[in-house]
Amino acid sequence: MEKFKEKKFWQKWNLTSPEYQLICQALNREPNELELGIFSVLWSEHCSYKNSRSLLKRLPTEASWVVQGPGENAGIIDIGEEELVVMKIESHNHPSAVEPFQGAATGVGGILRDIFTMGARPIALLDSLRFGNFQENLTQYLYSGVVGGISFYGNCIGVPTVAGETVFSDSYQGNILVNVMAVGLVKKGEIVRAVAKGVGNSVILIGAKTGRDGIGGAAFASVQLSEQSDEDRPAVQIGDPFTGKLLLEACLELAQFEEVVGLQDCGAAGLASSLSEMAARGESGIEVEVSRVPQREMGMSPFEIILSESQERMVVVVEKGKEDRVLNTLKRWDLDSAIIGKVTEEQSFTIKDRGHQVASIPLPSLVGGTPVIKREAKRPEGMEKVNHLDLKEIEEFEDYNQILLNLLTSPNLSSKEEIYQQYDYLVQTNTLIPPGDDAAILRIKGSKKALALTTEGNGRYCFLDPRQGARIAVAEAARNLSCKGAKPKAVTDCLNFGAPENRASYWQLEQAIEGLSEACRFFETPVISGNVSLYNEKEGKSIDPTPVVGMVGVVGDYRQVCSLAFKKENDLIFLLGESEEELGGSEYLEVIHKLKCGVPPVLDFEKEKKIQNFCRVMIEGGFLASAHDCSLGGLALTLAESCLANGLGAEVELKSDLRSDCCLFGETQSRIVVSISPTYYEKFREAALGEGIPFQYVGIVKGNRLKINQWINLAVSQLEKSWRS
Repeated sequence: MEKFKEKKFWQKWNLTSPEYQLICQALNREPNELELGIFSVLWSEHCSYKNSRSLLKRLPTEASWVVQGPGENAGIIDIGEEELVVMKIESHNHPSAVEPFQGAATGVGGILRDIFTMGARPIALLDSLRFGNFQENLTQYLYSGVVGGISFYGNCIGVPTVAGETVFSDSYQGNILVNVMAVGLVKKGEIVRAVAKGVGNSVILIGAKTGRDGIGGAAFASVQLSEQSDEDRPAVQIGDPFTGKLLLEACLELAQFEEVVGLQDCGAAGLASSLSEMAARGESGIEVEVSRVPQREMGMSPFEIILSESQERMVVVVEKGKEDRVLNTLKRWDLDSAIIGKVTEEQSFTIKDRGHQVASIPLPSLVGGTPVIKREAKRPEGMEKVNHLDLKEIEEFEDYNQILLNLLTSPNLSSKEEIYQQYDYLVQTNTLIPPGDDAAILRIKGSKKALALTTEGNGRYCFLDPRQGARIAVAEAARNLSCKGAKPKAVTDCLNFGAPENRASYWQLEQAIEGLSEACRFFETPVISGNVSLYNEKEGKSIDPTPVVGMVGVVGDYRQVCSLAFKKENDLIFLLGESEEELGGSEYLEVIHKLKCGVPPVLDFEKEKKIQNFCRVMIEGGFLASAHDCSLGGLALTLAESCLANGLGAEVELKSDLRSDCCLFGETQSRIVVSISPTYYEKFREAALGEGIPFQYVGIVKGNRLKINQWINLAVSQLEKSWRS
């Protein structure tokens, strides 16, 4: 034991000396190596949220349609007609930075298990990806690996990847972000909880055999990356989507069994977290015999078995004496299974190896006993300089043709078809609006209803003002859905930030959560699930703070949805909302002028909600031919994208006293570009005036060129060539 203490094992696993002392107090003795390993992963930031838990309480989580908020594997909302929507977003940043293909693939596998462990069938995947400089060889390697991993797992398991976003910025050069969202459907009364209760009930491990991959993955996700991070490749799990598919179908069948008490994904921290968290929810205990765990490697120790994060594994708790039906079902699905333990009355996590006790931990101290850390927050120094932007110092141009082409060529604004064409986004035959639009639309079989899905985030805005950037992320996500005719209903968020010990990073986190809370309350989109990913740094350099918002909306009738594409010649083009003289934080400013400064656009919640509501009403009434959110890249990019979608041109005349670059590329919020048939002009105009909606006629769908004032005159074929390059 003295030798063990000298090694300070807890430091390797990112525990502090005070935390080690608390562990000793909880056990009333010093922990052995296995017990300390269990504490280290359960008390890691990834599992315990010890640095963010107090801040997350500020987020709104309740509404009359919320069935399950944070605290389970995924959140659930009620959309009527006996249908429940299950949703969750998770990060797999550090594993993907070290091993991009498997890191991304297992991120997909893990988030899917979070959905079907609730008894829901996964119907959609979305991704939100951030990479470094597009020109760097490392970025190309990571980008190819991540996209390959997502497509490999999603395509093989048969769940469509229907929407997402991909951003390139020097900020993520040392630490990429791989956030994956999954959505599922379940009928009322068929939800399965991740709980272990009922003294004597059996604990069964099902799915793939346990190996040595992924040991310490949760702890690895809770430290900064460094030049030595490649040495942590064993902390990256290996995915098997074919076994994942069998597991999915088997678990959905088990979810219908009355004798099944609880079901839980075996993901981060492996059996250590799944078993202890299930027991804690049931206010019970668990005793497990590690020698019964099916293993794919010889000579595995209890430490390796309990902390392995081998993929495609689930834990199911079954009523005592009724195990045969479950075991026979799993055998029919050709899945390994074994009764590895039982539920106990005493609230402790007891581990035995061939009958000998090798660990015993009080569950209240292990789950929920993590010390909550409240950090000191401080606004980063030099923000006054960063936020300064004098438009008089920014050159205006008379001809913006080449500038628009350059923007369309830039990685953040160019076509993402190279990515989503690798995804089978039509599998399950529900996809009505595929990737490439503001949001994806999926029908719900047997119903007129449809779901709208999107992810949204802007690290540059949040770098300049994290509170405003987070507010805009929520507003833009809601606008994406409203442009398709969907009513926003709920949010799942992934908060990607630097080390909380850094006061500036903690300030960014605190401000962003405050912004998310304000916006989600106003738009009535409660945060029902999510993930916090801290320590996104390399060699002490933090990423831009990047809160990612995944949002789901509901369409009453799937026949009444709208795409961004201009539909036919002579349709009238209108701008809902008003443009302001805002260039701060814009893509134009960074790409063309190499400046990352200023402040994000102003966001007026009331104006935003009115314009979104009006857009939805117009779509429901069948008045709009197209609707497209005006955001990244500004009005010129919005018009270009609507032209590119169907190859139709537009003749646009903007009447404004603003600077030309602000008119074209400013990213003023609360704006939507719509097109309508001339037949509906009077009804549209009367409705807009009656609701007090600011709108401006800007042009007509015509020909095969995009013309904007005297500034831009380009053939759609020229735009397409740059956009696809």
